[in-house]
Amino acid sequence: MRVEQAAKQLEALGNPTRLQLYRALVRAGDGGLPVGQLQKRMRIAASTLSHHLHRLILTGLVTQERQATTLICRASYPAMTALLGFLADECCADAPRAPGSCAPEAA
Repeated sequence: MRVEQAAKQLEALGNPTRLQLYRALVRAGDGGLPVGQLQKRMRIAASTLSHHLHRLILTGLVTQERQATTLICRASYPAMTALLGFLADECCADAPRAPGSCAPEAA
């Protein structure tokens, strides 16, 4: 993952409403949630929800799928895994190896 992509995703998640929205979609699992159910759960106006979803979709963190008249939103687990991996890959990379540290052992 490029640092620019990670920065955009982290910026999108830096908004409290978007973070709550994203966490709700992560909790929903692979089935996702219909937009109407998200709106009720989040207790926000449809236009506000649309704005926040759009930002998450642009960064690749959320996908949408139309099923007949229902719009289903899903967290993109590959994008989430890539972002978490990007953050964790450099953990303790420059620190001396100490027992119990997070740095992986050299192979």
